[in-house]
Amino acid sequence: MYTFFKPPKSHTFAAPMPKKDFVAELKWRNMLHDITPGAAELLQRETVKGYIGFDPTSDSLGVGNLVQVMTLLHFQQCGHKPIALVGGATGMVGDPSGKSHERSMLDEDTLMHNLACQRKQLERFLDFDCGEISAEIVNNYDWFKDFSLLRFLREVGKNITVSNMYAKDSVQSRLETGMSFTEFTYQLMQGYDFYYLWKNYGVKLQMGGSDQWGNIVTGTELIRKKEGGEAHAITTPLIKKADGTKFGKTEKGNVWLDARRTSPYRFYQFWINASDEDVVNYIRIFSLKSREEIEALEQAHAREPHLRILQKALAEEVTERVHSADDLRRAKQTTEILFGTSFEAFKQLSPQEIEDAFDEDAIFRVPAKELETCDAVSLLSVVTGIYPSKGEARKALQSHAVSINKQKINIDYKPTPATLLHNKYLLVQKGKKNYYLLVAT
Repeated sequence: MYTFFKPPKSHTFAAPMPKKDFVAELKWRNMLHDITPGAAELLQRETVKGYIGFDPTSDSLGVGNLVQVMTLLHFQQCGHKPIALVGGATGMVGDPSGKSHERSMLDEDTLMHNLACQRKQLERFLDFDCGEISAEIVNNYDWFKDFSLLRFLREVGKNITVSNMYAKDSVQSRLETGMSFTEFTYQLMQGYDFYYLWKNYGVKLQMGGSDQWGNIVTGTELIRKKEGGEAHAITTPLIKKADGTKFGKTEKGNVWLDARRTSPYRFYQFWINASDEDVVNYIRIFSLKSREEIEALEQAHAREPHLRILQKALAEEVTERVHSADDLRRAKQTTEILFGTSFEAFKQLSPQEIEDAFDEDAIFRVPAKELETCDAVSLLSVVTGIYPSKGEARKALQSHAVSINKQKINIDYKPTPATLLHNKYLLVQKGKKNYYLLVAT
């Protein structure tokens, strides 16, 4: 049996009185997509228990999950009780929503490890020690582990028609690539989660991304048919970047909340590098600042966009919440050093801080002997691949577009042991923003 106990008190946020309008809060933050009739009135009338499910396919939540984490946080800030459901059972099946192919199944030990890691991250956002609206974490493995197939078919499958299930967008989008019966039944499991929490926890609201609407209303339908009960749904829009790429991803891949996967520096840079079009949306979703504070920042940003006021405010707030004030300080320091002109400042960083500032594919490990004997053209092309060919490397060197250790170099450059920081690092800059780290091994 794997049950989440009440987590220790972590970050505490003073919760406003329940009269604060959660739906209005979502609206001005551009976070409301769909809502069932009567949900807004319910939220105004009483303190509501609401939940969101999280998929345990990784041992870390990603930036993409932050939308729903913030939904729960805003929900609690408006005086309601948030519940995070971690899918120990549904994670063994796999949610087909938004997926073009079926995912590989994880074993139970891996799932439970992932759940424990995600729980620690959720504790950095939600308040688990504030009385009536204290957050809770539940694991649907607890009620599915002893649920027999026959009982599931009688209690759940009997109440939802195949035509209803077939009509869901998550099913329709997979008709060409195919969907197993396992994934087809996922919506029944999620629907039963809602029913179970409604019956045993008094949960009256499920929230999620707009791609979850079909799964969520399966739960409201199950509650209505089995018990004649009433439950509600709210969904948030799926975030799309202005350039058409997926939110939460960079050229290097996913941006994670775990510092071992995405360093605090790179996490900070993700927000700093947001476009002006995107950050206007992000600041409202991911910041806890008031509407008045955010609108003032938006106005200041509009007057002087080159100062990147919104990006800096958001990067600082989110990096400190996900990591720590000290991690934020070091991320800002690393940013100033990398994008400054002084190599002396770069020397202040420890070896760990230096390597944390670079994605793995921007780090090139070169045998020390090869580094000492290699010419600049070969080093930048054949050895590292910073430039795709010797010709392009030669052209860049001739036009003084390459710096090593903050100094412009030419085609005659050769590294020496004396130029290596900490006896092993060379900082290579290509153009204005592209940095690489050469490590002598």
